[in-house]
Amino acid sequence: MSVGRAASAPIDPHTVKHRGMITVAIMLATIMQALDTTIANVALPYMQGALQASQDQITWVLTSYIVAAAIATPLTGWLCSKWGRKQVFLAAVVGFTAASALCGLAGSLWQIVAARLLQGIFGAALVPLSQAVLLDINPREKVGQAMALWGAGIMVGPILGPVLGGWLTQYYDWRWVFYINLPVGAMAIYGIARYLPQTRPAAARLDRFGFITLSLGVGLLQLFLDRGEQLDWLNSMEIRAELVGSVLAFAFFGVHTLTSLGSSFFNKALLRDRNFVIGIVLAFIVGLILYANMALQPSLLQGLLNYPIVYTGIVMAPRGVGTMAAMILVGRLINRIDPRAIMALGFALTAFSLYLMTLLTLDMDSTLIIVSGTIQGVGIGFTFVPLSVVAFSTLAPNLRNDGTPIYSLLRNIGASAGISIVQAMLSQSTARAHAHLSEAITPFSAAVQNLPPLFSAQSPTGLALLNMEVNRQAVMIGYLSDFHLMMWLTLLAMPMLLLLRKPARVTSLPPQASIVAE
Repeated sequence: MSVGRAASAPIDPHTVKHRGMITVAIMLATIMQALDTTIANVALPYMQGALQASQDQITWVLTSYIVAAAIATPLTGWLCSKWGRKQVFLAAVVGFTAASALCGLAGSLWQIVAARLLQGIFGAALVPLSQAVLLDINPREKVGQAMALWGAGIMVGPILGPVLGGWLTQYYDWRWVFYINLPVGAMAIYGIARYLPQTRPAAARLDRFGFITLSLGVGLLQLFLDRGEQLDWLNSMEIRAELVGSVLAFAFFGVHTLTSLGSSFFNKALLRDRNFVIGIVLAFIVGLILYANMALQPSLLQGLLNYPIVYTGIVMAPRGVGTMAAMILVGRLINRIDPRAIMALGFALTAFSLYLMTLLTLDMDSTLIIVSGTIQGVGIGFTFVPLSVVAFSTLAPNLRNDGTPIYSLLRNIGASAGISIVQAMLSQSTARAHAHLSEAITPFSAAVQNLPPLFSAQSPTGLALLNMEVNRQAVMIGYLSDFHLMMWLTLLAMPMLLLLRKPARVTSLPPQASIVAE
């Protein structure tokens, strides 16, 4: 963003000492943050019971982190300009590690949500800063290797997160999902403090009005989505106030941006690039689909299909393996095949995987879940890297520092909105399905009369068991409705690819080609 450029003098990579130790330290920080994007997902049902939260409320553990990171990410460049990259990096790692300890110590829903907000605020800077440091400390001939290492660290989250989170929760406690960050964070803090070279701060100005209105708009929108289902949407004064407040905040931000004569929080020149504008819309949609699905699956597998938590992590891990394999393949194909064609294949595979998920039943094994997850991982890998390439390929070089935070912001907002939307739809679809199925449960229906005596509608026990089974079927229908919605959203987004202009030949993947939200 125009107010967030780091104007400090660049580091000469040929004069950097201890390059290996710096790389280890910053990769520890990167892996720690990447793990936290997925490691908590499989532990959500256990947190729900321990913290006495509803299914709607426990998703705040995910969305609070994502929203905080979305708001804080654009500030990274400005903070580095004002205080220097090393100081900001150290503060981010220290804050993230301390917030992880607070998450583990939380005794209520509100405490863990507050701690996750802190995690998101401090963690927002870790991935972009680690990427920038690796680019600065490595000479040009080694940048490709450095970015490959950085990409591998980013992908540890989707691959190991569910498995490690499940193992820690099963054999220790869900709190260890957060405590595991403490030794990793301590080693990263030592390495950064000891070996990372200093950069000189430079004068920087923050567009406070733009930042405040944008933050209010994002925060109130998330509250509206999170609490709407619980408070009966627009029938609640709180929800109406949050909706109006969000609309007004975004309106003030837009007017301020369009009429500002000086530097504003959002660079208006970005809107003149068609590929970038379409790219951030598609990033929003892909973020929505990816994280909404990742939030739904743990509760489906553990709560409805009764999978053990460790097995849940194992079943979900192939998605990350598919993504990594696809990203490696895309790196080899992107100079030979039109990136738009690769994206089209990615969207098609994602839609097909969601179609397979609409075929899930309560009495099937895990084969279809693993197959659909792997296909979806490949589809996401085929989508995100070329999407980043195309979005930034036609953007003027002097606008790339402005565009990167916006790209990350829209992706993160899509992720948080997607989680809230599918949870709200799950509740509504389940209620509708339960009412519809209950209409057929009468003492006189042939289906009820042919049930085993244990389910007899003539006894209170039988009626209770019947209601439990009807509820299971209704919840499953709710999940399938969400998968249908995401499938159609993916298909409807595909025509937007036709509006993108073909980029020039790509000599290397841009640093923005990241699959995991900062």
